Amino acid sequence: MLRGGAPAVRMNAMKIISVNVGQPTALQVGQRTAVSGIRKHPVPGRVQVGEKGLEGDHVLNRRYHGGPDQAVYVYTREDYDHWTELLGRALEPGAFGENVLISGAESAEVRVGERFLLGAVEIEVTAPRLPCSTLGARMEDAGFVKRFKAARRPGFYARVLQSGDIGRGDPVTRTPAPDGAPTIGELFDADFAKSHDPAELRAWLTFPLGKRQRKEVEKWLAKAEG
Repeated sequence: MLRGGAPAVRMNAMKIISVNVGQPTALQVGQRTAVSGIRKHPVPGRVQVGEKGLEGDHVLNRRYHGGPDQAVYVYTREDYDHWTELLGRALEPGAFGENVLISGAESAEVRVGERFLLGAVEIEVTAPRLPCSTLGARMEDAGFVKRFKAARRPGFYARVLQSGDIGRGDPVTRTPAPDGAPTIGELFDADFAKSHDPAELRAWLTFPLGKRQRKEVEKWLAKAEG
């Protein structure tokens, strides 16, 4: 058992499908060239994971990515299956810039504060990933940001609570979040909403949101109460 006696559960034989890291790569983002680590590829063997993320992975835009609360970006096989159906073609693991691809969950339904044991590495969910022009450039589709928003399959960021190494095929154990925690889908939707419920926002702030996400919720709350 983890965290105050909450039972850890295995759901749908969850496991790691791939572990992905990225090297600095030049991308054409609109009219400018940007260097990004979004092009991630599966790596063989074991990868060390610590508080700052995966060994060998490069995060270049530190304003919006990386840091202890966004050390690991996770996407799911179920979300990939949706994109395969929507796009009419399969995407390779790492296509969304995720560090870890797992099976057995849909990212929008995951809640802040949930914990996942990836092999021996424990992570805690902190925030959804939001689309940006770099993602559109990675997918070679200027309209992909809108498609990503409409699909509502953002994947999630997590902080590392227990370091270790992970690899393809490792089992994944999921521990539920405290009651009332916001889902990744709710936070994702809220980022695009024109108005917010102050009571709901105040409740969200009681959960272990990532630093950037917490600032956003506080900003929404100040506006809603103003």
